Amino acid sequence: MPKVNVYLPDELADAVRETGLPVSPICQRALEQAVRRITTIRQAVLTDIDPAWLAERLPSFTARLITVLNLAAGRARETGAVSVTTGDLLHGLLTEGQNLGLQILTAMDVAPGSLTAPAVAEPAATGDGLRFSGPAAIALELSVGEAIGFGHNYVGCEHLLVGLAAEPEGAAGELLRSRAVDGKAARRTVAAAVAGYAHLRATTADPAAPPALLNAVRAELAPLVKRIEALESRLN
Repeated sequence: MPKVNVYLPDELADAVRETGLPVSPICQRALEQAVRRITTIRQAVLTDIDPAWLAERLPSFTARLITVLNLAAGRARETGAVSVTTGDLLHGLLTEGQNLGLQILTAMDVAPGSLTAPAVAEPAATGDGLRFSGPAAIALELSVGEAIGFGHNYVGCEHLLVGLAAEPEGAAGELLRSRAVDGKAARRTVAAAVAGYAHLRATTADPAAPPALLNAVRAELAPLVKRIEALESRLN
């Protein structure tokens, strides 16, 4: 059987050895699940975009993210485009209005209302019907990869934001990076947001309250991101 090297931090490696965990079967199951999720999204982005089909074939996508994809497709159809671009995906993210991706932008000192999703044509995928552009397809695949990397069993709008920021060719990524929202910074902010949300759930009866969540996110980010420290200073 072929071997695949898996590198672990020293502390984790020591803990695995001490507990005697069966590393090989655990890694196999995790990799099998990751492969299935990546294969599913690759198949999805190569077919005609149908809202009901997307929701059925992408059960790990949150309802908000499916809404974002439908808004993106709607914008493309309105302009008569043959593909949904990264700009359309960003438009969907901004237009949906209630997702965690927007709170991530705010925590990074970027007001969502200050962004205008670019309407720039991108290379279209081959085939009939409305398809995702090449960069948009890559951004969606990166989003799934980010969710897997976080160990999340869902793919949400926050993962899409990281995917758009990390995708190198699309107009949305270019716009986000011009506002200092690159893949690494967005990924770090999402990690802090999830930690803040978990803390909030443990300490309040209303974990969904956006102001409280935003405050928790900022508190988590303060020692890591200088922009957030500056934002906190102004808010205080």
